[in-house]
Amino acid sequence: MRNLKKYLLLSAISLAIVSCSSDDATPVANNVTLSFKNTFGDTEIVLGGATSSAATVNTSDAGQVHHFSELKYVISNIRLVKADGTEVPYNINDLDKGATVINHANPSTLNYVMSNIPSGEYKQIKFGLGVRSDLNTLNQVSFPNFYATAGANDTQMMWEWGTGYRFTKIEGFYGTDNKEMSIHTGSTVEGSEGSYTQGVDAYRNITLDLPVNAVVGNQSPKIKIKADFNKLLSGTTNTITLSTGTGMGDNATPNIHTAVQMVKFVDNLGGNGTNDLKGMFSVSTVEN
Repeated sequence: MRNLKKYLLLSAISLAIVSCSSDDATPVANNVTLSFKNTFGDTEIVLGGATSSAATVNTSDAGQVHHFSELKYVISNIRLVKADGTEVPYNINDLDKGATVINHANPSTLNYVMSNIPSGEYKQIKFGLGVRSDLNTLNQVSFPNFYATAGANDTQMMWEWGTGYRFTKIEGFYGTDNKEMSIHTGSTVEGSEGSYTQGVDAYRNITLDLPVNAVVGNQSPKIKIKADFNKLLSGTTNTITLSTGTGMGDNATPNIHTAVQMVKFVDNLGGNGTNDLKGMFSVSTVEN
């Protein structure tokens, strides 16, 4: 009987040790959430119509007041960089699993959850504003979910005239008389149907250092990313003055799709790809 009690006691201790070890074990992967906050400077944006008294109003470096009625952009090609420099891609070739449309009018789109991120410490995040040229076709067969999201009535992130996606879609008003502002960016093609070649490549790679390492394991960190739309007109690369008309220098509406004018907005929002790899984006905090 004494030996039986001793055996039962040892069994209980062994089970307790196994249980504690199991509870304390670091999982091989966990989630990471990207939380986007759209601002004018430090003020979170409120959308509104031409005469809205609630809409957030900003004044550009050129002295133009403006506010937004619609604000959308595509995030794709996400990569996390470990403390040792190892780059971990997240479904970079699959728009269904690794891309999203941030729609300021729909709060549920502002938090993007990445699943099965390998455990470790991460010091940097990279992502694309827009869609890489090799994936930038309206492919309903390969990526039905992203195709549906980009083409939804409340999103409309497809060009009416082209084969690819819009990368940003910004609507609003400017000036004291609330003239219409319509700024859409995206890559262009040249040539005729069946023999298109790349025109303007409006895709931009963003690289952001994290203020503290994001620790993935027992924790599922949240990386808070600010998109400062003050940079639309008052960017690191260009200070833009809006004008309405059909001339080559007009850029608010209806002539925003002039490639030369569009690229100025692209470089402000997404960086110029050389000495500015951040554009309007920054990481405010990391919640581990």
